[in-house]
Amino acid sequence: MTSNPYPLGLRLHGRRVVVVGGGAVATRRVPALLDAGADVLLVAPELTPALRARVDAGRLHWVSRRFVPEDLDGAWLVQVAVDDPMAAASVSAVAAERRIFCVRADDRTAATAWTPAVTRHGPVTVAVLGGGDPRRAMTVRDAIRDLLAVRLAPDGNAPTPSRADASTGTTAGPRAGRVALVGAGPGDPELITVKGWRLLTEADVVVADRLVPGLLLDELRPDVELVDASKIPYGPSRAQEEINQILVDRALAGAFVVRLKGGDPYVFGRGGEELLACAAAGVPVTVVPGVTSSIAAPAAAGIPVTHRGVAHEFTVVSGHLAPDAPASLVRWDALAGLHGTLVILMGLKNLAAITATLIAHGRSPQTPAAVVQEATTGTQRVLRSTLGEVAADLLAADLRPPAVVVVGDVVDALDS
Repeated sequence: MTSNPYPLGLRLHGRRVVVVGGGAVATRRVPALLDAGADVLLVAPELTPALRARVDAGRLHWVSRRFVPEDLDGAWLVQVAVDDPMAAASVSAVAAERRIFCVRADDRTAATAWTPAVTRHGPVTVAVLGGGDPRRAMTVRDAIRDLLAVRLAPDGNAPTPSRADASTGTTAGPRAGRVALVGAGPGDPELITVKGWRLLTEADVVVADRLVPGLLLDELRPDVELVDASKIPYGPSRAQEEINQILVDRALAGAFVVRLKGGDPYVFGRGGEELLACAAAGVPVTVVPGVTSSIAAPAAAGIPVTHRGVAHEFTVVSGHLAPDAPASLVRWDALAGLHGTLVILMGLKNLAAITATLIAHGRSPQTPAAVVQEATTGTQRVLRSTLGEVAADLLAADLRPPAVVVVGDVVDALDS
């Protein structure tokens, strides 16, 4: 007779959790551990670009080698995220000797702990165990999420779980041969649209950028193929052509592919290029807009991009190229003459040159400016300064991407 698991909520804040493996499974599981405040030690010879970004940002510790028993010193929990059964068994054996609970991605029956299917709604977290059947757990989880959302369908009835039967976990209909470009929002996983989340739950393949909220990946079905298409600035990346080909190839093979992108797919997200590539291959595409950080980041910092009597327009511009770069398409001289709000994305590297150019063309160095790092997340940081000082203040504060720069009187508009 198989015993039922004992449900338990682990308070991991400040406690060591060891994750063995640096691939797609670890990419999905690490965000929830970080969200719980765990002190994460990642043990793997190589990492996905998304995990490398978290290491570079100081969110977790990484040792670049294979697992050794001493890695579990001081650990409260270990998650084995490798597909090598012998390697996984050796880790779980060490964990058993030390009486440390062990989650195994390769073999649930050999694990001493299971990761449930989770949905989060504000302060409420619901975890579902499906008796060892991950698909059943995900289906029940999705139904609960629909109920927690308290959203009514157009006919006035409560939403019903789509695509699957809760008792069997079988899907209700075909899901093949198409692509959805979904904006995931600025960072808070609850800011994805309802339609975007629904399509994410239906996906066979998810191709995700590094700016995608990690907790959304944690809620994917276990059989979903996760492709890490992270484009880390000045680090490892996939060429856009390769990403386009992945979308086309998976869809032509009969899969429903969700291209999950931070913010909005069309705001400096190359969503148009991906749509054109799919259209050329005859692959149908659905575009789901997302909450763009160009508006959300200032709002999260208490800055309205427009305000009556202060700013009647706002301009969103990319700062990934310096003002004097031959390939730049931005008229910085013209922007300097505007009275409204200027929102700069991807501009930290070139901020000193950008601010100097704006000042040289007439924008006052006393114009209020702000930088919002990792907006809408638990690690959000806000720097308030002036156009003349913000570049130096940025370096002193050690702010880093992803961050949004706001220039204009709206920065101080809501100060009491």
